[in-house]
Amino acid sequence: MLASAAVAIGGVGLFLIGMLILTDGLKSLIGDSQRRLLAAFTNSPVSGAATGALTTAVIQSSSATTVTAVGFVGAGLLSFPQALGIIFGANIGTTVTGWMVALIGFKLKLGAILLPVLLIAVLVKMFGRARTAQAGWALAGFCLIFIGLDTMQQGMQLFEGAVTPADFPSDTLLGRLQLVAIGAAITLVTQSSSAGVATAMVALGSGAITLPQAMAMVIGMDIATTFTAILATVGGSSAMRQTGAAHVVYNLLTGLMAFCLLTPFAAIAAHFADPAVVGSEQVALVAFHSAFNTLGVLLILPFTHRFARLILWLIPEDGADLARRLDRNLLPDTSAATDALAGTLGECSYRLFDLIEQAMTDPVRHRSESDLAEIGDAIGKAERYAEDIQPRLDPASDPGRFVAAMHALDHLRRLFHRVGRSGRIETIARDPALQQARRDFAAALKTFTDAQDPAAAEEIFDALRKSLREERRRLRDDAARAAAARELSLDDAIGRLDGIRWLHRCAYHVWRIASHMSGAVTTEGPPRIDSPAKDAALEAELD
Repeated sequence: MLASAAVAIGGVGLFLIGMLILTDGLKSLIGDSQRRLLAAFTNSPVSGAATGALTTAVIQSSSATTVTAVGFVGAGLLSFPQALGIIFGANIGTTVTGWMVALIGFKLKLGAILLPVLLIAVLVKMFGRARTAQAGWALAGFCLIFIGLDTMQQGMQLFEGAVTPADFPSDTLLGRLQLVAIGAAITLVTQSSSAGVATAMVALGSGAITLPQAMAMVIGMDIATTFTAILATVGGSSAMRQTGAAHVVYNLLTGLMAFCLLTPFAAIAAHFADPAVVGSEQVALVAFHSAFNTLGVLLILPFTHRFARLILWLIPEDGADLARRLDRNLLPDTSAATDALAGTLGECSYRLFDLIEQAMTDPVRHRSESDLAEIGDAIGKAERYAEDIQPRLDPASDPGRFVAAMHALDHLRRLFHRVGRSGRIETIARDPALQQARRDFAAALKTFTDAQDPAAAEEIFDALRKSLREERRRLRDDAARAAAARELSLDDAIGRLDGIRWLHRCAYHVWRIASHMSGAVTTEGPPRIDSPAKDAALEAELD
């Protein structure tokens, strides 16, 4: 009996390893396509739910889909209600694993057939390159899932007759609640609802439990997935904690609805599920799992915005902290972490642009040192967060967005240091020859901060820095002649040149920030990164 238990437990382990490897392989194989798909088709909670279900079904990981959604919220690409749609849809996508196990694992018995395929898959992983190697890794995970399922079945077969439905709580209200608790405990141990559902299917196939008992356990497994979400959000950003709270509240409501539907669904399943037909009851169990998850999504979608307000009331935004998006829980997913970094750089930039615009528009106004200190602190945190992302980047994947974020961070830091030179701003405010340039610069900054459209701002500031470059050359010659003719003091001439140089350099940095911010948050594929030679040529114009 002990040996049989060991075989069954080992089968669960193989199944879990297979799920992890399959997900890892698929994520690497798909690359940034999942991110682009979610961004392209998520225009509302409804479309978010559809794309969330699809991408989760493809990569076999609801957590990866959820983390991507959190990153989008941090980068400002999605609103929280839109991200909720993705999270709801991910719950439906997770049920695909159950269908795969029920329709293929129990009906076709692929475990023994896939053993030689596993060797081929591992060899492809070892000797293949790039995407071929990742395809081999995903295939190895697929094989291990069904080998683990067969191992579980072999272990459970030895329990036939020794463990019966009578050994579990009876099909009463109290008994069903106990079964829900047992299902939750299985998921808490395995940290995978898919593994839990597979275990319930194996137990159902061996006659250890009945279909209604298995259904009650699956409800518990679905609810217990929220525990993983809670653990993942501890100490995280407000967006991550809001996501965890949404998971908990939604899954509890869905679980309650499923518990109420258990009796009618079990009665319907009894007419269609024939225990004598291999896999029949397993299909009914998975159908129940998919049905209550799909119904839950359909019922909550019309109330997504109200649900979002409830979650935001429970977990308010940390609106005062510019670095609130830099969640260490996102670091394992470098794409989502880069989104959070880009979102932070964007907010720091707009706050800094607003301070500069105020100083340009109303030079008499006292500059807030506390605001500048807050921006500087957030930039420092962003630099340290980027240092944490860098070692985790996959060299085989495209690092373009991270590179773009690094360029934006560099120019933001340099612009921040220039703004600290308050003497330059005072000189510009006093010099009548610099008033038009000052007004043009302030107007362009206001347009950028109001619209928050880096792509449009890139064109505006490209034109502005070119015009300021020409103005700088003209003023240099004029100031030199005026100083030589004693029409302008030497100090005023130097101050004028310092002022126009300051405006030109600041416009240049804003232009580069706009350009690289567009690349850091793009969902259209790898961003355009200037060559080192072009970068050097552009930098040369600042001298």
